[in-house]
This record gives sequence, C-alpha cells and structure tokens, in this order.
Amino acid sequence: MLTGDLDRLLAAEISALRPPPPVITTAGTWRPAPPGSPPAPGTYATPIAFRLEPDPVPVAAALAEALHRAGWVRSAGVTSGYVTVTVTADALARLAVRITTAGPACARSTALAGTASPAPPAPDLTAAAGWADARRRLAAFLTGRLAEVAGARTFPSDSAERGAIPARRPSRASGSVAAAVEFAGAGAVRYALARLPPGTPARVDPCQAAARHLGVPAYAVRYAHAHAVSTLRQAADLGLSLGEPADFQPRLLAHPSERSLLGELSWLAERVAGAARRARPDAFARYLERLAGAYFDCQEQRPAVWPGMTADGPGVVARLWLAAATATALRAGLDLLGVDAPDRL
Repeated sequence: MLTGDLDRLLAAEISALRPPPPVITTAGTWRPAPPGSPPAPGTYATPIAFRLEPDPVPVAAALAEALHRAGWVRSAGVTSGYVTVTVTADALARLAVRITTAGPACARSTALAGTASPAPPAPDLTAAAGWADARRRLAAFLTGRLAEVAGARTFPSDSAERGAIPARRPSRASGSVAAAVEFAGAGAVRYALARLPPGTPARVDPCQAAARHLGVPAYAVRYAHAHAVSTLRQAADLGLSLGEPADFQPRLLAHPSERSLLGELSWLAERVAGAARRARPDAFARYLERLAGAYFDCQEQRPAVWPGMTADGPGVVARLWLAAATATALRAGLDLLGVDAPDRL
C-alpha cells in the first residue's frame, strides 16, 4: 500500500518535469534498499531516475525533494542514483488499520496495469502425469492469478494443459501426485509445489508436507494465520476489540519487532506483482514465510494477549490491529496460492 502511495506521488512529480519525459510506469519499481544498503522497515528505494536520464542523480534529487514534501514521508534522498524514501513511523504503523479494513484487496495493486497475462484454468493436480507436469500447470495458473491481482489484463489460456498426458489414479504406494494429495491434503501439496524454485527437482515428499511443525513452510504460514485469528478470539473473550479505526494510536507500535512486522506487511502487493512479473510464484510463497516469521518474532516479544491477562494494557488494542492485519495479509496470500487458511490448526 505504501509503495502504491509513493507511486502516485512519483507519477505526479515525473509528469511535472520539464521537458516532459517519455511515458513510463512508476509502479512495481520499489525495492527494500538500494545496492549496498541494509534494508530497514519503512524505507523504499526505486531506480526510476535511471529510466529518465543517462545521469540519474540530478533528476533523482529533484524527485526526492518533491517526495519529501509529503507529510507522511520522513526523509527522501539519493543513494547511488536511487531515490530512497523513508516514511514516518505513524505512516508505517497505520498499515495495521489499512490492511485490516481493505480485506482481500490488500494484495491488489496497479503494478502490472497495461500488461496482459495468460490465465490457465486451475489445475487438477491429481490428474497430473507426474510431478513436473503438476508443477508446470500450477506455476502457470498461479502466475496468471498473481498477475491479475497486480493489475494485468488476463485472458483465458489452455496452453498449460496442452501436452499433458492423462494419468491413471495410482495407488498411494506409487509416490504419485494423486497419492501425495490423498495422504497430505491438497493445500499442503499445492503449497509445497508452489514454493519449488525453477531448476530444482519437481517432487514433494508427502510425509514432509503433512507434518505439523513450524519447520514445514506450509504449516508455518497457516499456523501464523490461525494464531493471529486466535489472538483476536482470545481478546474478544476478554472483552477487548479493535475499536474504531479513527481511535487507532500508531505511536503504540514502536517496538523493533512490531516495526519489522509492519515492514514485511508493507511489501505484500509489491511481492505479488514481482512474483507475477518474473513468473516465480515460489518467490511469493517465500515472502509469506518471511511474513509468518516476522509475526512469530513479534508475538514472542510483544504479544497482544497473554496467559493470565485480565485487563487492557498500553498498546494492546494497537497490537490487536497488527494481529488482524497479519491474519488478513496471510489469508489473502494463501488464497492467491489456492491454499486454505484455517482459523484453527
């Protein structure tokens, strides 16, 4: 969401440059930090100036100066030709409310507007000829699905299905895709397949996929979602609620673990677009794993509810908003991968 806000600011400033530059898109160019710089929550960098001028520094400086005038931008400058922006702590914290109230739309952007992407139908993994066929079909489907959410125009395509060899439904012992789905469940197998990078063996161990511990990526992401939902449920049992968005106090989300989680949340829509652009749904699955990890770290250090809790305390409601935003983002992400997000595990 913040990168979308920055895109709109950039587009307005670029259109005002004299002489006017060629029409270029500002969407989808943001990264956590310029080369050689450590990433920091709330800091975003774009190489957009390199697309405007052979010498990017002067135009980058002009764009940074213009962005700095926005009240929610704490600082803006130039690093190695990159326009680097740091938003205020309040702007970053308000993502907890913005993501929660946006619901599934929190993953949407216009980063791929003006492009087109094929959208094959959802594959039936149990009918795949083998693991390579299953991964090929799934990757094509997920790429189209992610592209659509990132603003691309999609068109029906059955190319992912052409050349597939119909397969008989084999026994569990054969190690087939169908047997793995029967043993581990469709969601676990789909996630494990989705996160396989190109060039790696196309095979899923059904025993590993079905295991229920945090070392299993699919379980960790789904458990993080279920834990965040459980946090809200426990708070409701104690008579606590999110309250009105207007009453949210962003300054109460200032702990480093909270800012780290907010930083990961801020990249949701950008990671959807990036994965679609590169046809790498595995990159998006791994982003969800980082988001889940940031949530677990935050819960260890700054839980919203805890055993024996009997009353509200400073920051509790703000941390409930953060838990709600995490649940919303993880559910949206899992849904994009076609994986269910149970409220209880």
